[in-house]
Amino acid sequence: MSIVVDGSGDARMREYSKLAADLEQQELEAANGIASPQAYGQLLAIYLLQNDLPNAKFLWKRIPQEIKQSHTELGNIWKVGQGLWFKDFPAIYSGLSQEWPDHIKPIMQELGERTRRRALMLVAKAYSSISLDDASSFLGIPKLELADVVSPLGWSVDAANGMVLPKYTVVRHEDSTPSEEQLAKLTDFVAFLEN
Repeated sequence: MSIVVDGSGDARMREYSKLAADLEQQELEAANGIASPQAYGQLLAIYLLQNDLPNAKFLWKRIPQEIKQSHTELGNIWKVGQGLWFKDFPAIYSGLSQEWPDHIKPIMQELGERTRRRALMLVAKAYSSISLDDASSFLGIPKLELADVVSPLGWSVDAANGMVLPKYTVVRHEDSTPSEEQLAKLTDFVAFLEN
């Protein structure tokens, strides 16, 4: 398992943004306002990929109950969304590890890669050392594979003490800032203007 920390996914993210706009349009133009289950599944997965959790939650509430019940992959996507919402990384990786239908599979794989990359950056920023168990759980990587994944990043693994020693390196920031971060920046800016 390897983790790519460059910007190679930016073009894919632009494609997913275009697909999301098309799917939103399909939902608006659908007969009776109800889109196909495949459209709902792809749109929900893309919202999660974009870390647009509020729109994902609103879409989940909008999907008719009979479609949710007859297409279990929608519920499985939402379980991943709940893990993202509550920042429960083990639940996210557990949800992502299942077999997905072909129309959703590439989106969920990309979501897994981006989630793991975010977790790596968070661990590197927040910890000078972390236990092997916690690192494995937080990064969704089996303990035996952990050294192979983090060593290329300059991290050290102290197997004798059961610790991982992250090394923080400045990584090119992703163009798509999570909506929560955007809201925090806007709040700070408004507070600055008011004072």
